[in-house]
Amino acid sequence: MDFKQLNFYQDTNFIESKNILLRIAGTPVNHCPRFVNLPLALYGAGDLGKMAREYFDRLGIPINFVVDIHAEKLQNDPFWQGLQVVTPSAVEPKTRKKVLLAICVVTSSYTDIAKHLYSEGWTDVVPFYDIAEAYRDRHPLSNGWFATPFSANDIKQIESVLERWADDISRAHHLQFIAWRRLRQEWSFMGALINTKNRYFIPEVVSVLTDQESFADVGAHIGGVSQRFIEMVKSCFQKIWVIEPDVTNLSALQQLMVSSLAIELKHKINIIPVAVGSKNEQRNFFQGLGYASQCSHLGQNSITVRTIDELGLTPSFIKLHIEGWELDALKGAGETLRQYRPIVTVTSYHNHEGLWQLPQWLMSELSNYKFYMRLHSWCGTGAVVYCVPQERFIYENRG
Repeated sequence: MDFKQLNFYQDTNFIESKNILLRIAGTPVNHCPRFVNLPLALYGAGDLGKMAREYFDRLGIPINFVVDIHAEKLQNDPFWQGLQVVTPSAVEPKTRKKVLLAICVVTSSYTDIAKHLYSEGWTDVVPFYDIAEAYRDRHPLSNGWFATPFSANDIKQIESVLERWADDISRAHHLQFIAWRRLRQEWSFMGALINTKNRYFIPEVVSVLTDQESFADVGAHIGGVSQRFIEMVKSCFQKIWVIEPDVTNLSALQQLMVSSLAIELKHKINIIPVAVGSKNEQRNFFQGLGYASQCSHLGQNSITVRTIDELGLTPSFIKLHIEGWELDALKGAGETLRQYRPIVTVTSYHNHEGLWQLPQWLMSELSNYKFYMRLHSWCGTGAVVYCVPQERFIYENRG
């Protein structure tokens, strides 16, 4: 599958961004989810590669081998036992023409990786998430969704969001996100590089943090973001609420907190084992998927869902990453947002709501905020909307 790459060298001001949006909307599309119809191999044995192995094991789809440039270092990794892990050069030329190679890397440009592999004789290369999208009836992982054709209203609403972003980088990343989701093309923009290292903690957020923050980590997984928050504020904070419903993640999270935190910090952290949503209810939950565990009709477990308002938190900083349920959760947090005016960071890449519904809701509900969007990985993933109260910048300037 041939993926196109475009580079833009003009500024992405509002007027120019509208023109680019119309260009995306008018471009023909010929990509779709990809079923596994050839012997399957994985490219990349990092976190996403591990997730892909667990994904295909769960679906009963065999993996023939794994390709990684660091194959020698992985020979004794217990996770990959039972699978051959090889360097790209170790794969016979005839084999390269007979397999479907799923790219399990989103920390680098997909197109750059694919072009190199095609030049080396691989003939069928596809993003892992495009394969996952073909099996949504069996597994809830949704990171490979495709945007449907835009209606006139879609274009109008996206334009309204583009106008409200606080800087041209946000408009550029929004357009790059849209281009991948609609066209499966990488459209990159001058001065709008993807930073894979600072998700949730971009300079516009870090520069206004104080030593009095209370952090709500919603969708905490095993606590990695909370740990980074503690590092960012140099262990000086008021409170952390760690919200995570998956029992396996909770176990790892609790062990991490016990082993890594100083005694004087532990009493400031409250672990809340629930899911959050727009109302208090029970939902089906698909657990055991690591950072992809989520509420889903495919789930076999029942989970308690609470609104953020009902939890009685007093946050100055909220982070939400809950696999496409972010907007639903925000609708249950209206009073908390109005009363405490926290910094809000929200992942926006798990479903179509990230095109405009999610940022537009934030822009309409949060008054006197600045809004930013940043991509922190490739293949239309790692998109985060950042909302910072205007008064934070006033206090920063006074300081």
